[in-house]
Amino acid sequence: MKHPDLLVGMDRPDDAGVYRISDSLALILTLDFFTPVVDDPYLFGQIAVTNSLSDVYAMGGRPVLAMNIICFPQEGEVSILQDILKGGFDKMSEAGVLLVGGHSVDDPEIKYGLSVTGTVHPEKVLKNTGAREGDRIILTKPLGTGIISTAVKAGMASRQAEEASIRSMNTLNKIPAELLEGYRVHACTDVTGFGLLGHACEMIEGSDTGMVIHASRIPLFDEVLEYADMGLIPGGAYRNEKFRQAFVSTEGDLSDNLLKLLFDPQTSGGLLISLESDQAEQLLEELHSHGVSDAAVIGEVTSGYPGRIVVRP
Repeated sequence: MKHPDLLVGMDRPDDAGVYRISDSLALILTLDFFTPVVDDPYLFGQIAVTNSLSDVYAMGGRPVLAMNIICFPQEGEVSILQDILKGGFDKMSEAGVLLVGGHSVDDPEIKYGLSVTGTVHPEKVLKNTGAREGDRIILTKPLGTGIISTAVKAGMASRQAEEASIRSMNTLNKIPAELLEGYRVHACTDVTGFGLLGHACEMIEGSDTGMVIHASRIPLFDEVLEYADMGLIPGGAYRNEKFRQAFVSTEGDLSDNLLKLLFDPQTSGGLLISLESDQAEQLLEELHSHGVSDAAVIGEVTSGYPGRIVVRP
């Protein structure tokens, strides 16, 4: 449905919907929930909330209100439910978000997440399209949560790798989002279920620009390539690659497993930012000085490959 105040809707999928309510204020609306990605219920609650809030940050907004969505078995241990909700509440408090209600469903499979309302100035909405020729591409978190999760389930992940992945999934994208104000950002999204290359494809899909990604510059979790070489790659990475393979090509010596890693579905991943080239290093310095230590410039936007992504070593 078309409406003059619906700034982002169903006509072009983005990270969230945006509705203008005045000349200076628009609402960002999003919803996300999923099954546990870690065994600890408190940490699961925190990660689920971090992931749900990320869509608002990716749109250039500030999350304000949230409602819980919880699926839990009627015969389940109440203490587990309490820990999930406590973890979620604590993470919302960290983000400055008010919990205003929620809904629960009797379900044999646990699921948790949020419906989130955020705010943004109508002229400052960041979309997942609009990357311009010459832009630099910044990624704020390392890749590999899907592969590490697969290794954990197989009992083959080190404690260090598991803890690093959890820390990353549990880290809000609040600081990067706030630092973007004042920069000439042309496109932004968060890297989640479609993997880095899947979400990068969204940035240039149907446009006259393309993208070059330098694999050696991409931040990765320690040991993640080792796990990929052991075959510990989630099915989602293969599905992502199949869906986008027509839009992605490689140059130089790149292993197939490294390419799979670039399609690895992420939980609560970092922001993928396309901004003017003369501001990229300044933003990167600010990110590093504010504790976003893994942030890196990983590529650039070019007119040489319209509608395509080329991955180089």
